[in-house]
Amino acid sequence: MITLTPTQIRGLKLAKDGDLFPSDPKKWTHLNATVTYAKTDRFKERPQKVKFLTTSTLEELKEFGFLQSLNPYAAAQETAHGITMAGKIWLLKNI
Repeated sequence: MITLTPTQIRGLKLAKDGDLFPSDPKKWTHLNATVTYAKTDRFKERPQKVKFLTTSTLEELKEFGFLQSLNPYAAAQETAHGITMAGKIWLLKNI
């Protein structure tokens, strides 16, 4: 049984929502991610921060087999990463 840290679980959930692309140095997030506002906030006064994943957490999840590079021919730091079926099953069983 593989146990993940809370940071790794958040990263896996972020990858489940969509593919991860490199944004800032050592940070990964969704393509064209921007600051959003709460759906229940009528006046859009409280922005929600962009969620991101660090490169070290991404590498740890790749070692477990929960994330994979979407383009195996490109450098790992430049290509998008997506969740694998093993990652989806781990989330279903443990969350």
